[in-house]
Amino acid sequence: MPVIITPYIPRTITVHLGAPSQNAENVTVDFPDYIKNVASSEIYPTWEPAALRANILAQISFALNRVYTEFYPSRGYNFQITSTTAMDQKFIFGRNIFENISQIVDQIFDDYIRRQGFAEPLSAKFCNGTTTTCDGLSQWGSQALAEEGLDSMSILRRYYGDDIELVVNAPVQDLRSSYPGTPLRLGSSGPEVEVIQAELNRISQNYPAIPKITPVDGVFGPQTEQAVRRFQEIFGLTPDGIVGRATWYKLVFLYVGVLDLSELVSQGQRVFGLVATQYPTSDTPTREEVLALQYFLAVYAQFDPSVPAPSLDGVFGPETQQAVRAFQSLQGLPVTGQVDTATWNALYNAYEGIGSTVLTQEVLFPAELQGLENAPEVFEMSSRLTQYPGRELSLGDQDAEGGSR
Repeated sequence: MPVIITPYIPRTITVHLGAPSQNAENVTVDFPDYIKNVASSEIYPTWEPAALRANILAQISFALNRVYTEFYPSRGYNFQITSTTAMDQKFIFGRNIFENISQIVDQIFDDYIRRQGFAEPLSAKFCNGTTTTCDGLSQWGSQALAEEGLDSMSILRRYYGDDIELVVNAPVQDLRSSYPGTPLRLGSSGPEVEVIQAELNRISQNYPAIPKITPVDGVFGPQTEQAVRRFQEIFGLTPDGIVGRATWYKLVFLYVGVLDLSELVSQGQRVFGLVATQYPTSDTPTREEVLALQYFLAVYAQFDPSVPAPSLDGVFGPETQQAVRAFQSLQGLPVTGQVDTATWNALYNAYEGIGSTVLTQEVLFPAELQGLENAPEVFEMSSRLTQYPGRELSLGDQDAEGGSR
């Protein structure tokens, strides 16, 4: 699901043995067994280990992208991926598996590649590099690079860019549908409603006839109902203002589409991509909330050097206070060095403005801003991270335990 920030490794995956619309059998297999089959069908076991690992990581990432974006369920199909190379990657049900490939998959089936600052597994497209060429990985080219001595990540960066990173030991769990199971309507509340609101707001950038929802608060009120009705009218659904399965998956389909999440060149599900601007009622800001503040300031600082970029350490120290004061001065706010509702909202709005203009031009925020090495947990949180924490943030603030949750 594109709105779940943390991707996972499904225990099983259902493969359609043919083209999407072809009348063919569906088979459900363990995810590692699926990757072993694909790798044994796509590449040669005699290749260099680095080439094998690079190709297998690309195959894992591509399959996980299909799962994460609900690529086929959002189109009305009851499977996650097909066996056809015209759409996906080769899978031959019942084939023999090469032993060395099986061993590599057992070691890395829960690893995948993604772009720095993006949540979704990379749609790591590839081709053989001889009879067919593409913008992604060349299978035979990867073998040539391995013979030159390159390791697997160096090979992958040659094809997908220097801004990719390896996620290791991703969580393994049962495959799940993003649809909450019951329709959402006027009076509903909760994180699923927040998902709807955030998706509608992002889709409305491409379809401005859909009214914006403010705030994104997880409460299905008249504004949300109106936006849902307009969305349904535009896309040929029953305009009842209720988000049932058909409307839910049409939202998923459009959200994935406007962000190109299933494409190699993607705008990306950003770590702060789904946000709510209304602050919660918590009395004490958490480390993650301070990290979110620092991230916004660091991004803003890249576009206005008069604001110094603070370290992403989750502690509201002198660096962060200095950046807050500089931002407040620029915005004509009281220069207190403390973050109240007005400062938080102004900073978030500035951040969103940068995101909607810069990222739509396919320019990534600098990788060092993501803070993934120092604070990976902040980027695995839910969409509520960027809500105002409910009280002013000031010098010395961190969470009560002084660390991550």
